[in-house]
Amino acid sequence: MVKFRDLVNSLRDLGLDGTKPAIAHASLSAFGHVQGGAEAVVGALLSVIDGLIMPTFTYKTMVTPESGPSENGINYGGNTDANRLAEFYSSDMPADPLMGMIAETLRQHPDAQRSNHPIYSFSGVNSEEVVSAQTREEPFAPVRVLTESLGFVLLLGVDHTANTSIHYGEQLAGRRQFIRWALTKKGVQECPRWPGCSYGFNAITPEIEKYTNKTYIGSALVQLIPLSTLIRTVIDMVQKDPLALLCDRSNCERCQAIRE
Repeated sequence: MVKFRDLVNSLRDLGLDGTKPAIAHASLSAFGHVQGGAEAVVGALLSVIDGLIMPTFTYKTMVTPESGPSENGINYGGNTDANRLAEFYSSDMPADPLMGMIAETLRQHPDAQRSNHPIYSFSGVNSEEVVSAQTREEPFAPVRVLTESLGFVLLLGVDHTANTSIHYGEQLAGRRQFIRWALTKKGVQECPRWPGCSYGFNAITPEIEKYTNKTYIGSALVQLIPLSTLIRTVIDMVQKDPLALLCDRSNCERCQAIRE
């Protein structure tokens, strides 16, 4: 059983001393049994991180039009059922289950702030400047602010396919971005600078290994990486090889659009 004190001590040993901001991605089930569940993990993170954010994305707001821009990595008119089930975005909408219980628990924290992107929102504690930087036109602005603040990315029981910050590095490297749409109370809104997929992101592992601090908490591998180093590595990889970090799935519309 993983206890609160185990979480705090291990995170401190990793290099988190309460003075650094971070974006975290986490899987509660990866730890095994945690006494106190997601609330204990969030409490431990807040005790060792000075400004914590997590993605609290809301994919169920997404709609697909019948037609739109070409080379946009999407099958127009092919999501009629999903469009019918789409929900209007609201600031109190739960995070998508793919974000995990820890992210949703952070969103519900009494001191949490949430950005207002209708699909790609971030929630955080002691991170008002970070989350408020985001707009529909700049979905990865929170990552930019954290990078400029010498922050870190923390992976708790997940690998780089969950590492949203890599998308920001791709954007800076000039990789093709896309457009998606969200259902809001003001109507359907266009969301530009939508990234490619993340299924190929584990290819960064050998490039970033020497900059990564690692430990195990319970059965979860926990990794801490300086954001500035991560972003610089992504830029270098994509500029050296325009196909770097793309997935190899033949049916991935976004990766195929980038290849073409």
